Amino acid sequence: MPTSAPGRPRLVGVYAADGGLFGELSYVVGKLRGSRSCSLCDISHGTSVRAKPAWSRGLETFDVPFTAVHLNEMDEDTALAAASRSPVVVLVEYRRGKILLDEDDLAGCRGDPDTFFSLLRDRLRTEVEGSN
Repeated sequence: MPTSAPGRPRLVGVYAADGGLFGELSYVVGKLRGSRSCSLCDISHGTSVRAKPAWSRGLETFDVPFTAVHLNEMDEDTALAAASRSPVVVLVEYRRGKILLDEDDLAGCRGDPDTFFSLLRDRLRTEVEGSN
């Protein structure tokens, strides 16, 4: 996972699934059966194994480093902030994390990367203004 300079904020999106062959396969089977869902997966990939073009563009142009990880790939700071909740987007700064977007926020994006990045920008702006 890319890291940023100490103190430089970074964003981590946490999928509601484990990574790796078994984790991915388990998620796909659950999604097909209707027993699993992940709104961050819907935003970034939809029904494809490839990232949506709008997701990739959003990552390239976003001002704050953003990494998406699976449950079993989280670093300690992200895991502490997520507190067993997923999917979420966590802001990590100075080794402290805070959930910026929760499952309801992500579901409200209805799978649209543009809506996601707009909401994330607004939430990040509110967070920065609130800390000044």
